[in-house]
Parts: sequence; C-alpha cells; structure tokens
Amino acid sequence: MEEGSALQELVKEFIDFIPGLITGIIIFVASLLGATPISRNVEAWAKERVQDPEIEQLLGRLARWSVWVIGTVLALSQVGFDVTGFVAGLGVAGLTIGFALQDVARNFVAGILLLVRQPFNIGDAVQIAGFSGSVLEIKARDTVLKTWDGEMVILSNTSVFENPIINYSLLPRRRRTVGIGLGYGQDVNHALDLFEGAIRGVEGVLDEPEVSLLVETLGDSSLQIAARFWVNQETHDLFGVHSQVVQAINRAAEDGNIELPYPVQTVRLEEAAS
Repeated sequence: MEEGSALQELVKEFIDFIPGLITGIIIFVASLLGATPISRNVEAWAKERVQDPEIEQLLGRLARWSVWVIGTVLALSQVGFDVTGFVAGLGVAGLTIGFALQDVARNFVAGILLLVRQPFNIGDAVQIAGFSGSVLEIKARDTVLKTWDGEMVILSNTSVFENPIINYSLLPRRRRTVGIGLGYGQDVNHALDLFEGAIRGVEGVLDEPEVSLLVETLGDSSLQIAARFWVNQETHDLFGVHSQVVQAINRAAEDGNIELPYPVQTVRLEEAAS
C-alpha cells in the first residue's frame, strides 16, 4: 500500500509539474523567437534618434540579451527553480570574475560611455593621449587611430576616456599661426600692412574672424611677429592654405624690400576652433 501511495504521489507531483513545465517552455521559446524582432525594433528606433551605427548595434544587442535573460529567468521560475539563489550565486561568481577581468570590464564600460557621449566619429582628426591621427574604428573595448605617418595605434577605451580629447574635425573653422621675424630698423607698420594684405589675398583665408598680426617679443636680432588667420577646413585644405600664406608673406617681403632675418616659419601650430 505504501509503494502504491508513493507512486500515486509521484504521479500526482508530475501531473502538477506539467503545466509549469509547459508554461516555462513556452516562455523560453517565446523569448528566443522574440529577441531578434525586438532587437531590430530597438535598432530602428535608435537609428531615428541617435544616427550612429555603433550605438544602434549596441542598443540592439543589449535588448536581445535582456529578452533572453528575462525569458530564461521567468521560464525557470515556472518549474520551481530557485531563481533568487541562482542570481545570488551569479552575483558572487560575477564579483570573482570581475576582479580578475576588471580592466576588460572598465574598457567595456568606457567604450559604452564613449559611444553615448560621441566626442568623435570615425574619420575625425583627433589627438588622444599624445597620439594624433584619424579615427579608424571605435570598438567596445578599444579605439583605433591611424597616425599622420600611416601607423596604426590601438588605444584602450579607458585611456581614451580618462585623457583630454582634441577633436580637430568637430568644428569647421581652424586658426593657424605663422611666425615672422622682422629686422630692427624696418618700418613695422608698413610691414604689417603688407603682410596683412598678402594673407587676406590668399584663397581660403576667412574674412571673419579677421586676420591678426601682433608684435609679440623682442628677439636678439629681430621683432617676433605672430600672424594669425582662420580657415574653413570643410571647404579648403588647411595645410594647403597655410603653405600659401607662408609663400604670400615671403613674396610680400621681397616685393616690399623688407628684410627678414630668417625665413618665414611656423613658430607654433595653434589648433583653435570656432
């Protein structure tokens, strides 16, 4: 009788277990099938508002993973699985793994923050952590630059996030500075007028902000003049215009019989934007 009662109890428990099992399977399968369309809908929504392929893909993946995780947890709860204990165990395991992979986790989080903030886009000219070049790729864990010398630099997203970022492409107008040495005894005002006219005559130099020529220091053998001008880098080649300005100043000095103790040069490359 006891064996029969035990068997009946087992059968009863199995019958009671079946509805939860079926429900759990339905929920799990539904999460697997529904994750992809939900992910696509999230990407479509992000495309209209974010307009950045990297963020669109990231949000889509997060949506897919979230549906899978939630579906799995709900499915397990239908069959009496101790979800709370399991999640707590995952938390302990995740903490242990986190200590071992904290650098990877930091880079991943930094990558997400960079994708959200968007301090630069692919193709932008930037200076990051002492490296200058154009952005080739933005990944979840690192950022790839191509330097002006054609070398590839891979920077961890943590270093990118923690260091100052200069984005030369973000704003169209850039300022350049050319240093001029004017020999003592020269007519300073006349020279400044000639140089300013020469700079204004170069195609690509903007009228606003205005060209500026200022005497900055007294050198050992000459006055040090800083000639500053602005270029719209979206419509003209920045370095090409800079080269033409240097040549124009040199021609103006020759035509005006102005003595330059040394060749016109770039004293410092000021990279300002407006």
